[in-house]
Amino acid sequence: MLYRLGNGAAAHPWRTIGAWLLLIGIAVAAASAFGGTPQDNWDVPGARAQKGIDELRAHVPGRGGSSAQVVVHDRDGHRLAAGDLDALTRRLDALPHTAYVSEPRLSADGDTALVTVAYDVPTTDPDIMGTVGVDQLESALAPERAAGLQAELGGELPSTGGQEMKGTGEMAGIVVALVLLVLAFGSVVAAGLPLAIALTGLGVGSAGVTVLAGTMDVSTSAPTVATMVGLGVGIDYALLLVTRHVEFLSEGHEKRVAAGRAVATAGRSVVFASATVLVSLMGLRLAGLPVYSSFGFATAITVLAVMATAITLVPALCGLAGNRLLPRRVRRARKAGHGLQTATKRPLTARWAARVARRPLPAALAALVVLLSLAAPTLAMRTWPQDGSTNSTDTTIRRAYDLITEEYGAGANGPLTVVVDRSVVSDGETRAIAARLADRPGIVGVTTPQTTPDGALSVLEAEPAYGPTDERTTTLIETLRDDVLPDGVEVTGTTPLFADISVMLTGRMWLVVGFVVGLSVLLLTMMFRSVIVPLKAAVMNLLSIGAAYGVLTAAFQWGWAGGLLGIDHPVPVSSWIPILMFAILFGLSMDYEVFLLSRVREEWLATGDARRSVERGLSATGRVISSAAAIMVAVFLGFATEADVVVKMLGFGMAVAILLDATVVRLVLVPATMAMLGRWNWWLPGWLDRLLPRIEAETSADLWDELDALPGPPAPERTTEPV
Repeated sequence: MLYRLGNGAAAHPWRTIGAWLLLIGIAVAAASAFGGTPQDNWDVPGARAQKGIDELRAHVPGRGGSSAQVVVHDRDGHRLAAGDLDALTRRLDALPHTAYVSEPRLSADGDTALVTVAYDVPTTDPDIMGTVGVDQLESALAPERAAGLQAELGGELPSTGGQEMKGTGEMAGIVVALVLLVLAFGSVVAAGLPLAIALTGLGVGSAGVTVLAGTMDVSTSAPTVATMVGLGVGIDYALLLVTRHVEFLSEGHEKRVAAGRAVATAGRSVVFASATVLVSLMGLRLAGLPVYSSFGFATAITVLAVMATAITLVPALCGLAGNRLLPRRVRRARKAGHGLQTATKRPLTARWAARVARRPLPAALAALVVLLSLAAPTLAMRTWPQDGSTNSTDTTIRRAYDLITEEYGAGANGPLTVVVDRSVVSDGETRAIAARLADRPGIVGVTTPQTTPDGALSVLEAEPAYGPTDERTTTLIETLRDDVLPDGVEVTGTTPLFADISVMLTGRMWLVVGFVVGLSVLLLTMMFRSVIVPLKAAVMNLLSIGAAYGVLTAAFQWGWAGGLLGIDHPVPVSSWIPILMFAILFGLSMDYEVFLLSRVREEWLATGDARRSVERGLSATGRVISSAAAIMVAVFLGFATEADVVVKMLGFGMAVAILLDATVVRLVLVPATMAMLGRWNWWLPGWLDRLLPRIEAETSADLWDELDALPGPPAPERTTEPV
């Protein structure tokens, strides 16, 4: 089927292109008619803090929604005028969906005021979502700024809606990718093909994500992650197909036959490589948070779109390009009527594989030491979703955080809300709880309990002595819940909710890992008819991902590379990163595993020589995998320049992982272990061989006659002239 698809697309390129133009039009029309706007769903079923939030929503009009902090500061140290602050609170109270505005809290010297704005809708409501609510707050602060005062915004709403993607880093990554493609192919036409294919698939995938947003809550960060992954794998898939097509052209095959063979071989690898990515992405649903489901679905739609684009548009465009895909020196030699003499020296990757195979044990041990050393900091990783302190000092969110810390203490950035169920706890016990909290080490202030209008709850605020990201804050919350507060009392708010998220995601990590690894191993077992190869691939992928976690921990949590990444102080790793990064990276690493092992198995089927098949497989794929990895690293590093710390960490961590996977793993660990195992690489028990469906990852040489005999343009005889 894949041979027919590639051959037919190359034979009728304009039909294929026309079909894709029609599909793009349909996708855009569907997005316009049925699409929605991405919005986050921060409810966390099962989190203990969520119970307090639900109680507030049920009994207090306007509570349980979004909130924002407004900080006004006189840089000259003068005391702020009460009349000006009253005017500010009136303007804030007049904003849409404002439930209440707190009385201005003056600092000890009176030159700073802190005002809390509570909304009666969540941050995801369209009336305040994104920059809409932030722009409304900015307008309310205009008179203060006009008077020369410093006015900054912090809290939940500005943190989720105040940072737009710049896109400059991504564009730089695309430019670097184009340069690398030109160097890899030696042809501008061949270099432009993978990029054009990836962008086309990305466009269709983006329209699909928009339609998805019309049917469910899709995180505001999900389209960015989908774009990051889609662009990387799209270029990879197209690069692999174009490379294989050029190989067949160089052997003297007519362009349609070359396209058919490329899709029948490399295209099959692309299909199953994308399947491993999809399996990994579906594991995100097991994380238990709606936001992860949206990440998985959005990225899966994009990966499917770029895969379909690659296996259909690549042969069509290759058919149009013809011999222009060949390097200029080859075309000149053919035009002159003679071929280029094949170099007597083997490719560098072949020589490297042979060298590793001669001494596989030292090479494997060296690679293992490098990966384990890089992974060691992972043991000290501490996660936290994010807060104002993780932002750049160029943002109003960070400036507000620093002002609050300086004037009121770090804990004022993350107060704890204590919700008391009056049907369980009496008024006297509530006052005693407030007194115990006030005397508790680690708490610097407690407000007077307030009763809700329906008399069901009592609510008070407790201010920690530490910032939200401080480990002591999480310990304080756990202590209050376990040892201080009785039944019927809940600690809630943004900081306790984030603490619960960190604990939940840490516990769910192994469930996601088990699901993704298990299904991926099963899929690879069916593809390669081996037990050893899939298990070894899973272990190696886990090693490279663990090393990436370690580098991420050292760079951000220890602050070793903070300056290079735009972070001016050490910050915890975002709680969203480990599971999301694992699911994406495991699939992407399996891409390279499929690409490499497909060629190794093809050589093994043809020769039966275990060591020689590794050398030839690495020789055939080493250049394309290195080029693809370099391109993907460039794309991911582009995203690491964004202001959003989650996107920054994800881009940096994935770039590190792909770099390690394409070098230490693919060039050292894989050939070394395969050389040591020899024929055992392809061992599969007979009973399991009979039980599993047979799905070949590559077309073996003895099937070419059958493929060429299919209806369609006959394949000309191969030229015997070396090219």
